[in-house]
Amino acid sequence: MSSAASVADENWFQEPALARIFALLNQDGEEVRVVGGAVRNSLMGLAVTDTDLATSWEPEQVVARAEAAGIKAVPTGIDHGTVTLVIDGRGFEITTLRHDAETDGRRARVVFGSDWQLDAERRDFTINALYANQTGNVIDLVGGLDDIASRTVRFIGDADARIAEDYLRVLRYFRFFAHYGAGRPDAAALKACARARDKLGKLSPERVWKELKTLLKAQDPGRALLWMRQSGVLSAVLPESEKWGIDTIGGLIATEVALDWEPDPMLRLMAMVPPDAERMRGLTSRLKMSRAEADRLVKWSEAPVIAPTLAITALDRLLYRHGAGPLIDRIRLSLVSARSRIEADASALTDAAGHSRHLARALGWEKPVFPVAGADLIARGVNPGPQMGARLAALEERWIESNFSLDKSALLDAQD
Repeated sequence: MSSAASVADENWFQEPALARIFALLNQDGEEVRVVGGAVRNSLMGLAVTDTDLATSWEPEQVVARAEAAGIKAVPTGIDHGTVTLVIDGRGFEITTLRHDAETDGRRARVVFGSDWQLDAERRDFTINALYANQTGNVIDLVGGLDDIASRTVRFIGDADARIAEDYLRVLRYFRFFAHYGAGRPDAAALKACARARDKLGKLSPERVWKELKTLLKAQDPGRALLWMRQSGVLSAVLPESEKWGIDTIGGLIATEVALDWEPDPMLRLMAMVPPDAERMRGLTSRLKMSRAEADRLVKWSEAPVIAPTLAITALDRLLYRHGAGPLIDRIRLSLVSARSRIEADASALTDAAGHSRHLARALGWEKPVFPVAGADLIARGVNPGPQMGARLAALEERWIESNFSLDKSALLDAQD
């Protein structure tokens, strides 16, 4: 890639709000530059969603200058040098040049400075340490342009030293490899990640799950997961996958592409772990998943496997009892399995057709409403209490077994 790389023609770079920031902070011998993801993504032809900047001004000075210019300044991470300027309803993170004075692998004490080289060298990967100045020219102090050209994810300087500053960088490495890398991983990076795998237990579970989930959102995380397994990192953070493996991931990605499914990190996780409710409860607790995520994973593990030959009426009854969501997850993975076997097993084509029919039914299914309520039984002389609950449950079961065909009158007559 040319050393004269530029982002000047990019739409995001020409935004008036960004021009205001350049005008505000490129004064009195100090400077501000765009840094990180916006520059990286532009050079790789990817969408830019956030525009972060680095500056030689200290954070308190950024706040003072912004407020004097009528720009809202929010001290979102001022202890670490970060101030968010809000312009036209959009936030821009401005971080003062800095280097780590000391770190324990989780937290760092930073020292502010004015040296762009030191600021670049404290960052994690070469492709994340590219700056763009006010004219849009890209400034490369660590060899990031060549690595973008080859789609190489490489630590800046010594990989072990970068990881020791924050062990989360092990997971970040594989996440970036999943989204931006090509070919084999950088050998030095892979070896350093393997050496640090036993340190990952120091990290907060929320940070671990956030990185894993973002990795699983990649268009094709298969290669990254393979190298995570090879290095022992996957077993360190997701031991449930050790014996279950990642062999289903390739088939799942192929099915997503063929059937135009949206990438779903939770479904991809399900493809990697055993459908064991007790173990899934342990996993969700350990990674501190959200309630919705935990509920989905556990209910999937508790749902029955749907045979491809199951009658639609029987499927409807299962959908009512277990809910559509868990069964849709089960059916999707069964369909993936069948599609993956087609070349070697002629019967798999028939299985895939059955699962496809079930999936279409489940996706369009609407839960019917049980027509009998407690008031109906009271009108028939049933007293409120356990007896009423038992009768309602028995009537509901009869209604389900009728494939939801019995109406209120038929059900009430049956219980008399």
